[in-house]
Amino acid sequence: MNKAFRSISMALDQLSDMVQRCQTVKDESFAPEDYDLFTAAGSTCIEQGDSAQVLSILVDEKNQNIVRCMGWNLLGPLVKMLLKKEDKTLPHCHAILLHLLEVCSPKELLVGLLEQVEEADSGSIAETITLLLKPLQTVLLRLGIRKASSVGMALSTLLSQVSRLPVPVTAEQEEDDVFGLCRCCSALLQFVKPFVEEIKEVVKDNNSISKDNELRVELLKFCMKSLSEPLLEVQLKDTDTLQRSPLRDFATEILIILSDIGESLPDLLSRNVLRRRKVPGFLEEEVRYPKESLACMSHLLFVDHIAVDIFPAVFSPIFVLQCNMEYIELLLSRTEENRLQKGLELYEKSLVRVEENSLPVDLLELKTFFSVPQNLVKVMTMCPDQTLRTKGLKVFQLSIDKFNTEAKYKFFRGMLKTSHHAGVEGYIIKNIKNQIDSSLKPGNSNDWFLGKHLLPLLRLVLCLPQGPETDLLQNLDRIMESLNLLRYMLIRDKEWDNETGIWTELYKIEDNYLKPMRTGLNMSKAHYEAELRSTKENRKIGLKEAKASVCSVTVGNEKLPNMTPETQIQVLQSALFTFDLIESVLARIEEIIEAKDRPQS
Repeated sequence: MNKAFRSISMALDQLSDMVQRCQTVKDESFAPEDYDLFTAAGSTCIEQGDSAQVLSILVDEKNQNIVRCMGWNLLGPLVKMLLKKEDKTLPHCHAILLHLLEVCSPKELLVGLLEQVEEADSGSIAETITLLLKPLQTVLLRLGIRKASSVGMALSTLLSQVSRLPVPVTAEQEEDDVFGLCRCCSALLQFVKPFVEEIKEVVKDNNSISKDNELRVELLKFCMKSLSEPLLEVQLKDTDTLQRSPLRDFATEILIILSDIGESLPDLLSRNVLRRRKVPGFLEEEVRYPKESLACMSHLLFVDHIAVDIFPAVFSPIFVLQCNMEYIELLLSRTEENRLQKGLELYEKSLVRVEENSLPVDLLELKTFFSVPQNLVKVMTMCPDQTLRTKGLKVFQLSIDKFNTEAKYKFFRGMLKTSHHAGVEGYIIKNIKNQIDSSLKPGNSNDWFLGKHLLPLLRLVLCLPQGPETDLLQNLDRIMESLNLLRYMLIRDKEWDNETGIWTELYKIEDNYLKPMRTGLNMSKAHYEAELRSTKENRKIGLKEAKASVCSVTVGNEKLPNMTPETQIQVLQSALFTFDLIESVLARIEEIIEAKDRPQS
C-alpha cells in the first residue's frame, strides 16, 4: 500500500513539476521529453486512482496550451479506467474526457479515440464502442465542413470492429445481447444521425444532391458495409417471434438512410439489369454498390418486408425476378449455410409473385437463368443440411412451374445436357412426363411436348451414356424415370393416335436404348450373381481370406470399402434386387411392343 501510494505521489509530483515548467514555454514548442513525461506521469496517476488531482491540473487555465497539445495522449489510460466503471474514479474520468474533447485538437482526438476502438480486445469491443461513440461524434462535429473523410474513417473502423461480434441466432440471444451487437447497432444509428440530417438539409435546400458529395459518399459506404456485415449474417426475426428487434430496427434505418441521402431503392435494385456502367466521381460502380450489399438489401425488401413503405410497387413481378437473379446467383454460389438460406428465400419470394406458366423463353438467354439452376442443383445434391436440400428441391420445382411451355421444354433440354447428376436428371424426366401427360389431355395440346419437338427431347432421355457398359446402379434414378416415361407413353398414347410420335420413333428406341439396356442388365446381373455365389462359397468353406474380420469386393472395376462378409452379401443382394426392379419395368415395355407386333387373330 505504501509503495503504491509513493508511486502515485511521485507520478503526481512529476506531472505537477513538468506542467509548471512548461507554462512558460512559448509557441507551444514543447520538447519530446515533455510529451513523454506528461503521458507517463498522467497515465500512472489515472490508472492508480488519482484522477481527481489530474483533473484539477488539466482544467487550470494556465495549463490549457499544454492540454491542447498533449492531452489526447491520456485517452488510453482514461478509456481503460472508464471501462472499469469504478465508482470512486468514474466522475473524475468522465470530466477529464469531456475537457479533452473541448480543448484538444479534433484531429489528434480522432486518431486517439479510433486507436482505442481498434485496440479493444474481443471481450470489450461492444463496451468500448458504446463508450466512445458520443465522444467521436463530438470530435467529428468540431471538424466542420472538412469532416467527410474523417467520418468515413471513423465509420470504417467502427464497422470493422462490430463485424467481429458474434451474431445472435435465436430470439432469446437477440434479447439477451450478451456480446453487444444489438447495442452497437442501435448506438451507430444515433452516431450517424447528425451527418444524415446534414445531407437531408442539403437535399431539402436544393431538391437534389451531387452523387459525389463527400459526406454523402461516406454515408453510402457505411450503409453498404452495414448491409454486408452484419446484416447479411443476421436472420431477422418477425414481430410474432420478437416484438422489438434491435437488428430489425437497424436494418430498417439503414434502408431509410439510403433513401434520405438520395439513393432510390428501386434504382439500386435494378442497377444490375439496367447496366449503368458509367458512374461519375472517384468511386467505381462496383466499389460504390457492392453486389453482396445489394443482395442483402433485396432480401430485406422482399423476404423480410423491411421498409416496404418507401419502396413503391412499380415493377412487374417478372422484372423484380430478373433484377433479383443476379443477387440469387451470388448467394447460391456460396457455401455458408446462412447465405444459401437467404438465396433460397429470395428466389422463392421472387418466384411466388410470378404467375404460373408466364416466364418467357427469352429469359433463358440471360446468364443468371442458366447459372442459378446450376447452383441450385449443387444445393440440392451437395449441401450437408437436409433442410436446405429439401428447400432447394421445392424452389427448383417452383421455378419450373413458372416457365411457359416453350421455356420449360428448353430448360429441360439444357438441364439434361449439363446437370451430370442421375438424381437431378431423373427429376427432370419426371417433369417431362408430367408435361406430356398434361399435353395429352383435351384442350391442352401444344407443339413442344407432342410430335416433332418432343422426339429430340426423348432422344436425350432414352439413352445410356456408355451404352451397355453404363453403371446401372449409379444411374438408377435416371434409368427408372426414363423407363417409366416410356412405359407410360406406350400405354397412354395409342398407336393409332400417335400424338407424341413415340410409335414412329419406336424402332430407334429399341435399337439405341432398349437392346443396350437389356444387354447391360444381363451383364450386371450375371456379374453380381457370380460375386454373390463366390462370397457365399468362400464363407461356407472357411477359406483363410474369408475368415478375416473384413474383406473387400470389386464391382465394375471399382473396389468397394472394406466390409464384413455379411455386409458384403447384403450389398450384393440389394444390387440384385435393384436389377429386378429395372427388369420388371423393362419386361413390361417389351411385352407392350411384342403385343403390337403380334398378328391379330
